Amino acid sequence: MTLRRISHARSGDKGTTINISLIAYDAHDYLRLVRHVTADRVKARFAAIVGGGVVRYELPAIGALNFVLSGVDGGGVTRTLALDAHGKSLSSALLDMEISDDEM
Repeated sequence: MTLRRISHARSGDKGTTINISLIAYDAHDYLRLVRHVTADRVKARFAAIVGGGVVRYELPAIGALNFVLSGVDGGGVTRTLALDAHGKSLSSALLDMEISDDEM
């Protein structure tokens, strides 16, 4: 299944750092996100544009994960020639990631 089925996301950027939050629709799906959406998987998903590290922060009280992606190619919003200079569509790209449809 895609992450889109069990969560929604928001993203933004500051210079060469992108922040993507992944929020479970239902509290019972939060542990599935924790298990399947690791910092390594997010880094691999955006390997073409992220040269630095990816850090995952867990926010169980609100059923969310927050990812901070560093070293974005092109120098950030004010310097890049990328079509999506602001990185706003990256949350949608993350929601297309496939994860296991295992039961909790």
